[in-house]
Parts: sequence; structure tokens; C-alpha cells
Amino acid sequence: MSSEVQEFDVVVLGAGAVGENAADRASRTGLSVALVESQLVGGECSYWACMPSKALLRAGDALAAARDAPGAAVTDGVDVAAVLAHRDEVTSHWDDAGQVAWVEGAGLTLLRGQARFTGPRELVVTREDVDTRVVARHAVVVATGSAADVPRAGGLTGVRPWTSREATSAHTVPSRLAVVGGGVVAVEMATAFADLGSAVTVLVRGDRLLPRAEPFAGEALARALTERGVRVAFGASVVEASRDEDGVHLTVEHAAPEGGGAGLEQVDADEVLVATGRRPSTDDLGLEVLGLTPGDALEVDDALQVRGVEGGWLFAVGDVTGRTGTTHQGKYDARVVGDVVAARFDPRAEGTEPGRQVPRGLSRGGEAAAGPWSRYRATADAAAVPQVVFTRPQVAWVGRTEEEARRDGLDVAVLGYDLGSLAAASVTGEHYEGRVQVVVDRARDVLVGATFVGPDVADMLHAATVAVVGEVPLDRLWHAVPSYPTLSEVWLRLLESDGR
Repeated sequence: MSSEVQEFDVVVLGAGAVGENAADRASRTGLSVALVESQLVGGECSYWACMPSKALLRAGDALAAARDAPGAAVTDGVDVAAVLAHRDEVTSHWDDAGQVAWVEGAGLTLLRGQARFTGPRELVVTREDVDTRVVARHAVVVATGSAADVPRAGGLTGVRPWTSREATSAHTVPSRLAVVGGGVVAVEMATAFADLGSAVTVLVRGDRLLPRAEPFAGEALARALTERGVRVAFGASVVEASRDEDGVHLTVEHAAPEGGGAGLEQVDADEVLVATGRRPSTDDLGLEVLGLTPGDALEVDDALQVRGVEGGWLFAVGDVTGRTGTTHQGKYDARVVGDVVAARFDPRAEGTEPGRQVPRGLSRGGEAAAGPWSRYRATADAAAVPQVVFTRPQVAWVGRTEEEARRDGLDVAVLGYDLGSLAAASVTGEHYEGRVQVVVDRARDVLVGATFVGPDVADMLHAATVAVVGEVPLDRLWHAVPSYPTLSEVWLRLLESDGR
């Protein structure tokens, strides 16, 4: 084993989409930045999450929309081989050469290997038994993401279960797929594999799908999945699991079967996908030398600085903080932390590079005096987070649900409207169905949350996000005239339902 020492102004652990953005942003005032990655540059989103999952879902969505369009003659179904080939192209066949070229072109240094802290601002990066000592002069940003969390109960760990990685990278479609969980990964993969021809059973421990969304959203999705032949079982817990040459066999306990009381059932499948949650990837970072607990999320403030570490040098972004679980929100945090680091440790303030041009508005004094909703504080993480679930129908929401708003002590009004009643729905599809529900803070007369359910509603979400973040008064929002005939007309109808 050999060793060398490399020094950088900033070291970013994790070269996924979040880490890449943090590193790029931090380097803009001339700081030298290293990206450390032990797997593929580009991370989970590029190879095992956002991109491949949407590629698997796209053909089924397009086919369903075409079949519902009056006059469209569609007879063929989904071409499984073509869908999987398209997924492979989207993931660059799990080759990160293109992402590496971007990193190098951005002026960043890529260090391959597993990083562990050995002290404040000091790490060792190990690759193939070669250790490289790395010193960060100013800051370290942890962006190592999260990993699927397979519960030990029920014996699931012993049957070689799929996680989201195996599901999104599968090269064969199982005849029977059991999905354990009711969150985003569970329902998206249930939709995708049903489209690809699997007989899918979804086992949900709770009493609804998408428990973090408005209840009506999960109910609509459960109906849609059931209508397409997916079995959705609520109150279902796996208590035993085994695998043999015939597949996976799950003993499932139902809390309240039709006959009343608890009951057991055997569910047989070729593969089982466990999608019951994720945990922050902090187990093997050597956090104990910093007084932090390996395996725990890194608690941060709105500047994304890790709490409980002296010196103001350690930051964290993305899934690893427990604040956010989506790529887009993680990239938002990355832009914030990049600006914080670039401003706090601006080399021109040290007198080293007086001729370097600084990005507009970036300054050490501005960061020091920053408050909420500035470029230096991740304020949107608190109550303005957007989420899209690419099922059929799509589910999209931003901000607080009604329950969350009431729990926060707000005096709220809830406005709802059926998208199928709009003129745009009649020309979009013969059976177009959907619903929008918004939550209004009566004291301020502004939107604090919105939920959309229906075909292609993902593209409607950003208008609601702007309204929530901008705290646009409803009387002013009334003057934002929606084009006709588009589904955005729902904004007018919602306001009219409130007497405006």
C-alpha cells in the first residue's frame, strides 16, 4: 500500500448530480475543487433512479395517451426489448465516460475511491489498496446520497431481493413481481413492470399509497393500478420469505382481511422488489473521528453547514442530510452550498487572485448577512418542496398538505376542481380524469400547497411552485390569465370556486 498527499481548497464527497453541482458552483471564484467518487460519476439519478425509471415508464404513458386520443388508431402494445434498449441508451450503458469528461471540462479534479475522514478537513481516499491522503484547505461537502434500506424482519434480506437499482437496471422482465412498499419507488416500478407484462402484486404495510401526499392522490392511484390488473394489498406485512428454483415465496400477514381479524397468505413471485425506504450513506465515512454517528443523517442548517462540528468547514447536501429526497431539491441545495462556500472562502478576499471575475451578486459580506430566500440559504427545503410521481395517473405536489398545514397551526381553506370538467380535457382524451387541490393560508391569502393528479400533470406543477415560493396573493393570482383551451384553466376555476 502506497500513499501520497493532495491538497485542494474544497473537497466534495460524492460525484452524483448533487455533488457535481456543488463542486461546480464552489469553483466559480477560483477555488480548487476535488470530487471523490467510489462508483459511477453521475450517481444514482443517472444510472439507477430518475433517468432509467422514466425511460421504463415512457412507452406505457405514450401508448395510453395515444389510445385515449379520439381518432388515434393504436393496436400494438409495448415493445419490451425496445424499452429496455432505450433505458440502456439513457444510462449510457452504465458507462460514466461522458460524465467524467464534464467534470474535467469544468476544471474539477476527480479522485476515484472510497473516502474516510481521518480528522478535521483531512481524509484518506482508498482505491485498489492505494491510499491517497487528501487535505481540504477550507471546506468539505458531503454529498454521498442514500441507499435502499431493506428491513431485516421477515427474512427479506436472505432472498436476494431487488432494490431500486436492480429494478431499474433489469434486463429481463419477471412474469410475477411482488413489490413491498407503497411509496414513490414502489408505485413507479409497479406501473413500469405492469406495462412490460409482469403480473404485479403490491404489498403495502399501511392503509394507503403515497402516504406523504394528499389522501385523494393515493386513492386515485390505487384505483388506476387495480383497473390495470395490479393487485394492491393494504395492511400487508411480510413475516417470512424464502427462495427456491420456483422463485420467491412470501408469507404475508394481513391486518384486516375481508373475513375480519388477522390472516396469513402466501404470495409467490419470480422476483421481489423491496421499496420500503432509504437511509443516508454515511456508514463508512469515518464520521466518528468528527464526533458524529456513522449511519445517521447529517443535520445541517439552512446554509447546509453540518451542526455539531467546530470550525464551520463541514457541509452536506442532498439525501445525506435527511432534508430532501429528490434530485431536483438536492441540486437546489447544491447551488446554495456552492455559493456559500465560494463566498465564504473567496480567494480574492485573501488577495490571491485580484483579477478573477466573480459571478453576479456573489460576495463574502452578502453571505455573512444572508437571510431566508437569499441565494445563500436553502429556505425552500422547509415548506416549498416539489415532488412528481411518474405513475399513470401522474401525481405531483408542492408545499404542505392540508394535514401538514393544520398541524402547523394555519387557518386553511381547501379548494379543489376536477380536471375532467375542463374544456382541454375533452380534446385531450375521451376518458381524461384528474383532480387538483390547493391549500390556502387564509391569514395571508396565499397558496401554501397544491396537489395534482392526472395525465401529464407534472408539467403543471411549476406554476404552483412559483405561487408557493413567491407567496403570490390570490387576488393577484386572479390576474394571471390561463390560455384556452389548456389544463391550466384549472387555476381560474379554483379561484372562482373561492368566490373570486
